[in-house]
Amino acid sequence: MIVSWNTTNQCNMFCDHCYREAGVRQDEELDTQEAKKLLDEIASAGFKIMIFSGGEPLMRPDIVELVAYASEAGLRPVFGTNGTLLTESLARELKEAGAMAMGISLDSLDPVKHNRFRRYHHAYEEAVAGMEACRAANLPFQIHTTVMDWNQHEVTGLSDLAVEYGARGHHIFFLVPTGRAVHLEEESLRAHAYEQLLHDIMDKQLELDIELKPTCAPQFMRVARQKGIRVRYTKGCLAGTSYCIISPTGNVQACAYLNVSAGNVRHEPFDQIWKESELFHKLRTMEYGGGCGRCEYQKICGGCRARAHYYHDGDFMAEEPWCVYHGRDGGYDAK
Repeated sequence: MIVSWNTTNQCNMFCDHCYREAGVRQDEELDTQEAKKLLDEIASAGFKIMIFSGGEPLMRPDIVELVAYASEAGLRPVFGTNGTLLTESLARELKEAGAMAMGISLDSLDPVKHNRFRRYHHAYEEAVAGMEACRAANLPFQIHTTVMDWNQHEVTGLSDLAVEYGARGHHIFFLVPTGRAVHLEEESLRAHAYEQLLHDIMDKQLELDIELKPTCAPQFMRVARQKGIRVRYTKGCLAGTSYCIISPTGNVQACAYLNVSAGNVRHEPFDQIWKESELFHKLRTMEYGGGCGRCEYQKICGGCRARAHYYHDGDFMAEEPWCVYHGRDGGYDAK
């Protein structure tokens, strides 16, 4: 099971698509002792992979201490970072503390486009420098890309670049309109472009030894099955079933893009929220509406619950809107 904690809302960038609308540190973010209590409760709930994200997690002054604490609690600490603050010395500190891998953002083959999207003049070159720091420290890393209409044709090229840079994987995040990304909704992929890119990614996987993983695009499980490609995952959308996320101030959500609170760790223990939340119990029924409810790939896909929530007036159990398959009848033909 996987949990992500937005360690802080502070960030050195102001990215166009940020679901947390990060930039400035929030009041009442969890302090070091509250964070350690949270990590204990996460381990108690049976989670294994602990993602430190943000904002920019490397801006949190106690981050190395918390990584060490998570590791000692039996968790596997990994990161979602823009990579610009990663020096070789910090990478070595993190590795020695128990960090297992870094996920570093890179959204275009063109540095100008990446920098514009991240609203940071040196985002590209500093992210690449962060990758070099990881290599020097022998700290594994993967590349994270947010895909939209303007960079969809660069995705497989970025997979090749990930191999060139020595990444162990390339994770491709399909945009969900949340936070600042609401203003980019028109740039998100629609059903046919979404489907084609999933096929392109799965075909590319046959060429490369590193892992290519679409995220917030659970239909990749169906596409992989249809193509006879084996993947190490058992389900596409994990929201509330084997994944959740915690905000800087302790709010628990099923995923980063499904903005519905399951509780707050300051008011009740995380392991209790995970076990008893009405939100999580509802998601675990898999009683989906529309095409997702009748689809034979329901158990391995699940549709994007956050996208369902956005496009169906808050109904997170509704059908995934950007799917061309939707069950055996194939009766959905979104633009």
